[in-house]
Amino acid sequence: MKIASNKVKDVLQFFRQTLPHLYEPAELEEVIFLVFNKYAQFSKTDLLTRQNENLNQSTLLFIYDACKALQENTPVQYVLNEAWFYDRVFEVNASVLIPRPETEELVDLILKSVSAPHQVVLDVGTGSGCIAIILAALGKHWQVSSIDVSKAALLLAAKNAERHHQNIAWLEMDVLDTKATPSLTTFDVVVSNPPYIKETEANAMHERVKMKEPHLALFVNHADASIFYKCIIDLCRTKLNANGFLFFELNPLTALDVKRYAQESHLFRTIELLTDLSGHCRFFKAQRL
Repeated sequence: MKIASNKVKDVLQFFRQTLPHLYEPAELEEVIFLVFNKYAQFSKTDLLTRQNENLNQSTLLFIYDACKALQENTPVQYVLNEAWFYDRVFEVNASVLIPRPETEELVDLILKSVSAPHQVVLDVGTGSGCIAIILAALGKHWQVSSIDVSKAALLLAAKNAERHHQNIAWLEMDVLDTKATPSLTTFDVVVSNPPYIKETEANAMHERVKMKEPHLALFVNHADASIFYKCIIDLCRTKLNANGFLFFELNPLTALDVKRYAQESHLFRTIELLTDLSGHCRFFKAQRL
């Protein structure tokens, strides 16, 4: 199937005829907007009012190639190599997870819970660096370090930090490696959105996520699906300062297991499980004794 002409209305029709089997109607319209915003600098109003305009050949080619990639069920963020997070654009690729709205809620929780200046922060499993970068940008003179097992993820995170003018320490490290983590300093805030999806849950996931996003960041390849959380809680015994905070984004299916382990560690004065905007048990907040 070819685009009938280079008029905006014909390009829109091409998207709507070739992609409806992959997206719900509202989701498809958002995807179309993201593509036009990236390559033609169109606003949502422009999509309605400029339909009789012609796109130049260069722009048309970019948009056509994007549509072809979308037909292969590639997430639009990977097609465009960017994702919005906390009103900022972050570069993303297949080496990192696409930032989610729930993770924006996690950042909100941290910024509302920790008001003190000059906090030393550790982001475990940083991926695109979105959590670390926003905390560095909006915290009050916070010093942020981030670790990840993926060198490719760290390279991308560093590019994002440079893009947003933030100075962050990036460390290639596996948090499950108890021989490596002793080299870390101590912190006032530890945050993590670790791999938390059990392999048995894979069949329930959207095909686009399961096939295109990095399994290293998605799935727990361990008999204990809470292993990352438990390891980070153990790390807090020596690396989280007194009165410091620990924050997690959770898998609702294992949230109670994580809370129980934290309680049995006897490290924290308070432990809370909090829901996201959809009502799912999504966040963990604890304060060190």
